[in-house]
Amino acid sequence: MSDAADRFVIRARNASDAVGLAELVNLPGYRYGTMRVPFHSVDEVTGWIENTPSSNLELVAAAEDQIIGQAGLRRLSGRQHHSAYLGMGVHDSWVRRGVGTALMAAVLDAADNWLGIRRIQLTVYVDNAPAIHLYQRFGFVIEGTHQAFALRDGRYVDAHFMARIFTPP
Repeated sequence: MSDAADRFVIRARNASDAVGLAELVNLPGYRYGTMRVPFHSVDEVTGWIENTPSSNLELVAAAEDQIIGQAGLRRLSGRQHHSAYLGMGVHDSWVRRGVGTALMAAVLDAADNWLGIRRIQLTVYVDNAPAIHLYQRFGFVIEGTHQAFALRDGRYVDAHFMARIFTPP
């Protein structure tokens, strides 16, 4: 890995991460690639953390005291218990420095080897080529495209629906 990988760690998200996560999700580049709207408060992020189901896996990438990325799996229930939705994002100043790769590797290791999740699915804007490339490197394939999926900067944007199905050896 690069020298940048030596300067951050991947760990479980904690209640004390609310301030750092609020700073992260309010960054314009981070927000541009997600479904987030502007202006999330620390209190709002604290609520997200406090109301996260225990079946979710929530990770952060941290460089010293700064949250530089996050990834989470939201496990489905019932007959889809083998499936989970993936969401992730990286700090504007840390893109293309190995953070997304490290978060993805940690999430998939937990899903494959500890949680028994067979199918991981996500949505990604069609114009987010770096994210699409990252997901494809980890075995995700495009299953379809949602037209006018979400409003972003005053325009409706299409999104790919991608998934990865893990087949144990």
